[in-house]
Amino acid sequence: MKEIRRYYLITAEPKDIYNALTNKNMLEIWTGEDAEMEPVPGTEFSLWGGSITGVNMSFEEDRKLVQQWFFGEQEEPSVVTIVLHPDKKGTSVELRHTNIPDDAFDNISEGWDEDYFGALKELFI
Repeated sequence: MKEIRRYYLITAEPKDIYNALTNKNMLEIWTGEDAEMEPVPGTEFSLWGGSITGVNMSFEEDRKLVQQWFFGEQEEPSVVTIVLHPDKKGTSVELRHTNIPDDAFDNISEGWDEDYFGALKELFI
């Protein structure tokens, strides 16, 4: 199992990024795919037409979200934590993704940079 810890700078306010990460309609706009999302702990979510699925664990409005991502049968849950830090240029986004299966690591790592945060950055250009 592997872990990712990264920071991304996005030129938008934390409240706008939080909305883009937790609002179903906004998710569908910047991903270009169907999404299921309700910012309520214990609800299931689906992104990119079901390519990413899991359970929402906790939310702190305009500041933080924690999700468990599903990778089939694994003993330790894969947990994604996204923390939004105000920055003079917008928002510093802190990503921590734990317990990534070794065989999925390269794809997940590239996906965070290009598909997830790359697309999110473009939304706020």
